[in-house]
Amino acid sequence: MNGLSDVRLSLAAQELQHSAQTTLAGRVEYGPQVSRWTLMLRRLSTRRQLLKLTDQQLQDIGLTRQQANREASLPFWRL
Repeated sequence: MNGLSDVRLSLAAQELQHSAQTTLAGRVEYGPQVSRWTLMLRRLSTRRQLLKLTDQQLQDIGLTRQQANREASLPFWRL
């Protein structure tokens, strides 16, 4: 896997962990403090921040400038 896939998978796992709680009946309930809109806004914000990183910072997280630009250009509703 490339670095972009790793980042995307870890962010998706974090969102799922923070946003949903499984009840004993197997239903998924979203907490009152985290809504789908909150998650979408968080994605939008982090993708904008990705564009502001320097090349050295991108290298530290295992991304190239091209990968960062591609990730930042995705719509906020896509993982």
